Amino acid sequence: MPLNQPLGGNVMPRFGGLASMMRLPVATGAEGLDAAFIGVPLDIGTSHRPGTRFGPRQIRAESALIRPYNMATGAAPFDALQVADLGDVPINTYNLQKSVDIIAQHYLPILQTGCKPLTMGGDHTIVLPILRAVKQVHGAVALIHVDAHADVNDDMFGERIAHGTPFRRAVEEGLLQCDKVWQIGLRGSGYSAEDFDWPRQQGFSVVQAHEVWYQSLSPLMEKIRSAIGDTPCYLSFDIDGIDPAYAGGTGTPEVGGLSVPQALEIIRGCRGLNLVGCDLVEVSPPYDPTGNTALLGANLLFEMLCVLPGVHYR
Repeated sequence: MPLNQPLGGNVMPRFGGLASMMRLPVATGAEGLDAAFIGVPLDIGTSHRPGTRFGPRQIRAESALIRPYNMATGAAPFDALQVADLGDVPINTYNLQKSVDIIAQHYLPILQTGCKPLTMGGDHTIVLPILRAVKQVHGAVALIHVDAHADVNDDMFGERIAHGTPFRRAVEEGLLQCDKVWQIGLRGSGYSAEDFDWPRQQGFSVVQAHEVWYQSLSPLMEKIRSAIGDTPCYLSFDIDGIDPAYAGGTGTPEVGGLSVPQALEIIRGCRGLNLVGCDLVEVSPPYDPTGNTALLGANLLFEMLCVLPGVHYR
């Protein structure tokens, strides 16, 4: 069976055709796929500015510009992997808890086929049900989490599940190998001076943004690869980990963040890890009038595809 290819710009103008991720074929099931792009259009877990429900649609639209070969790394994912767009998860837009259950149930059969999901958010609540499904297939996983925020609140307005709580719940539910968790890019103001202490107490390695200003993150990623080894690993990337000068179209922007080259170094530094899934969350198109944040999100998802196991390099 021939491998799917993105629709070329000389076959159909890039502003034409269906708005699938990278203009790939849309599939109705994961059987036979090595990797798949999936949208989760949810924003009812947000605490400030809504709009991430429109993230998957805008990321797909901006992805029309991406070509199949990574000219920096030599990655040729479509030469080796069967990839498609699996559309969106039909969340319940009126009920967050039901949506969380729907997401977990949606991802489990996808993961059971061996397909690696590349998720377009949606707010960061969605990582909890995805990790619940991942646990059933791969066990507790290592985690690389890029974000301005630790997302380890015990509750928000009394609610145990929201976009600021997923990694607290993930620890409580045994979804993570806590000594193999890295949180990169944390910054901003907090409710107490101890806000980042809880993840450290669980065994997480916390790399605050100001600690790596003006630095290459390649040495950090070399250290992370060595520590994680062949442990199944999940990559969760909140677009607000990047400075709002580059990615202002998000719900909770924080100044002093990572640069785009640093973001690329993090993802490219995941090459060689046993990645079992990735997500790119918190793109909010209402605050992204130029489309630059969604364009960046689309490119970061392509970079994630490029570092999955089995990708050929030229």
